[in-house]
Amino acid sequence: MPIIRGKYELDDAPARIDRDAVWAFLSTAAYWGKWRERPHFERQLDVSWRVVGAYRTEDGAMVGFARAVSDGVSFAYLADVYVLPEARGHGLGQELVRVMVEEGDGRDFRWMLHTDDAHGLYARFGFAPPDHMYLERPGSQAARGRSVS
Repeated sequence: MPIIRGKYELDDAPARIDRDAVWAFLSTAAYWGKWRERPHFERQLDVSWRVVGAYRTEDGAMVGFARAVSDGVSFAYLADVYVLPEARGHGLGQELVRVMVEEGDGRDFRWMLHTDDAHGLYARFGFAPPDHMYLERPGSQAARGRSVS
């Protein structure tokens, strides 16, 4: 499913994901991911329903990522969406979310996510505060992406 967008390519091939590159960003720059240890990340990646990577066409380097967990039928949870600072400003974040939620088998799912930023980006794809039917049992501080130290 490679999609070319200017100097970048988006692809949902799991084998193409540069695990070291994703781990480098999530473990050092992502406020929501610093609590994880590498084995946590590896397990999350292994059981993800879908992954989408953004790559520079020039050299194939991974510059963005998104993953989802799902039952494969009715709902999905969007997680770990990022674009490296040097690749921002080219619409890659928007394309990662669009490809994830509007293309493929998940286009009719109920999608969920937790984020402390980029609300405008997600609103473009119909994400909004939950309705009266949505309940949640929060996890530990670490699982919610907050530092436990």
